[in-house]
Amino acid sequence: MTMKPSNNIWIRRQQCPCGDWKCYVKYEGDDQTSVSSQLIKNETTSTSSSSEAVFMPYVGQIFKTDEDAFEYYSNFARKNGFSIRKARSTESQNLGIYRRDFVCYRSGFNQPRKKANVEHPRDRKSVRCGCDAKLYLTKEIVNSVTQWYISQFSNVHNHELLEDDQVRLLPAYRKIQEADQERILLLSKAGFPVNRIVKVLELEKGVQPGQLPFIEKDVRNFVRTCKKSVQENDALLTEKRENDTLEFLEACKAMAERDADFVYDYTTDENSKVENISWSYADSVRAYTVFGDVVTFDTTYRSITYGLLLGVWFGIDNHGKPVFLGCALLQDESLNSFAWALQTFLRFMRGRCPQTVLTDIDSSLRDAIARELPDTKHVICSWHVHSKLSSWFMPSLGSQYEEFKAEFDMLCHLEGIEEFEHQWNHLVARFGLASDKHIALLFSYRTSWPLSYIRSYFLARSMTAEFYQSLDEFFKRILSGQTCLQLFFEQVWFAADLRNRSKEALQYMHTKTCLPIEENARSILTPYAFNALQHEIVQSMQYATTELANGSYLVRHYKKMEGEYLVIWISQDEQIHCSCKEFEHSGILCRHCLRVLTVKNYFEIPEKYILFRWRLESSLVALEDQNGQCNSDEYAQVFHSLAATLLTESLFTKERFNHVHRELTRLLEHVRNMPVTNEFASNMAANNISES
Repeated sequence: MTMKPSNNIWIRRQQCPCGDWKCYVKYEGDDQTSVSSQLIKNETTSTSSSSEAVFMPYVGQIFKTDEDAFEYYSNFARKNGFSIRKARSTESQNLGIYRRDFVCYRSGFNQPRKKANVEHPRDRKSVRCGCDAKLYLTKEIVNSVTQWYISQFSNVHNHELLEDDQVRLLPAYRKIQEADQERILLLSKAGFPVNRIVKVLELEKGVQPGQLPFIEKDVRNFVRTCKKSVQENDALLTEKRENDTLEFLEACKAMAERDADFVYDYTTDENSKVENISWSYADSVRAYTVFGDVVTFDTTYRSITYGLLLGVWFGIDNHGKPVFLGCALLQDESLNSFAWALQTFLRFMRGRCPQTVLTDIDSSLRDAIARELPDTKHVICSWHVHSKLSSWFMPSLGSQYEEFKAEFDMLCHLEGIEEFEHQWNHLVARFGLASDKHIALLFSYRTSWPLSYIRSYFLARSMTAEFYQSLDEFFKRILSGQTCLQLFFEQVWFAADLRNRSKEALQYMHTKTCLPIEENARSILTPYAFNALQHEIVQSMQYATTELANGSYLVRHYKKMEGEYLVIWISQDEQIHCSCKEFEHSGILCRHCLRVLTVKNYFEIPEKYILFRWRLESSLVALEDQNGQCNSDEYAQVFHSLAATLLTESLFTKERFNHVHRELTRLLEHVRNMPVTNEFASNMAANNISES
């Protein structure tokens, strides 16, 4: 068997961070898993539908070829609980093979073989019992056209026929498709034992244990049969890896010659073979100077073709979008590999450490960060925690899982550490998870993922669902099927190049209050940051303040009397701090601080509380023409005045109101369907009113 060159296949890391090699993670929302699962279902449906259309064969039935007849009889056999095999064929000089005999798999009797000269020969039992079910084919030529007809047929069996869940396990129906063969060989070369390979395939295809179209014995036989081919292919693949790695380094050197600010580094083993590679671009280094306060190190994917782990560094810019900072290909997931990646990244970024780094759950990575970035806060991304929950707890909790997940989500957002630990113990006891290894794992990492522990860590809104959707889109662009690392390098470069990013549209940001603070912030912040601040400004109007003797304030919602926040105000240098820690967490002032500033008659937010990272001027890509903002203000005033008059007039009678409502609905639909092509539209395209 000769294998064709494999594509560079990227898969999610499936090994569970609990350390048990038998435990694998199936991610919620994993497209690859769902697609594979759907393929299995489609194959099953297709087989089922094709068999339903097959009726009992009959003498005289005609087929174009003998293979068509065999397939027809095989489908009939599967539907009826048995399988068939090819028996005798008869040949002549004129017609060639003119007769084919197909029989039940239990036809005939096993002939005794001469026992080998061994001490304990295996005594295999035969399934053959002399069954007389059969289908004989005869070839004939009619009007110069060759065809086959059934000359004899019997459907009488002397044995019990099998049920659907048993017949699929007969050897005739256990087939390993080509895609599965390649996957099995790659996993085998990676050192996976056969039982573990089967487990991986079940997880990838989203099927229950034992529901693959083949069994562990088939995988074992396939690996044994292909052992020689595997060795030959391994040599070819090793050569391909070495050649591709050298080409990759040449591409890095060529890039460094074209761009003096491009940086890369790599390590080699004792045989001078490349182990780890890392690189970054001039745009990335420049972006890090502004947005390097919070970085995400994503190690979700690995290449099974090259045996390399992919690590990508991201920041979050002032528009809430990911900005590429660097990339690394690591030989393994060890402490030393992660430590090298961290050291190299810091060197690329001229020694400046981030305030916070976000990662997946990984003990080696955690230890490397503690060693190389001792002053950096380490946070486990909530998305990574939630994506593993179904894989960890659905099998044991069953119908209780949805209820568990709802309580877990609520627990994640608790603000007090004592309350978190109390509710955690209640959750564990209620669902009987005291001895669960994954619950123990999450609790051991509790200082890195629940809000109650990380609320004072600066995250710059990098744990929102929108941000992680953007990360997924980035990976989809760079992880398409490739045949070499050099193409992967080019795709990363294209995705990371700021010149390929579209200009950020400066949306029209309308005000929702009459507060001067809101108007001032609108002229300084990006739409993304302003929307977040505006939401807090609007909410601040629902809070009451009580001044304390030391000049601080207690801030409480006018309805929710159970919760209150302490806002410390230091007038000498305009310092304001809230017990909710929102500003420390996101860099956006909270509603409680904004309420106190309003009480203090502040018309502008103090300069120190509008971070440079959220300002318009910190944008990496040039903004669209900002003159549209001024024009939009004029248009908004005209519409507001007209709408106010229309509202007043329409409220006199119900008939007036209904008429206005009907006509406005029709007008809105008409405007939405108008083409956007003129010069006015091109100048104002970005000025869509943005709701918080």
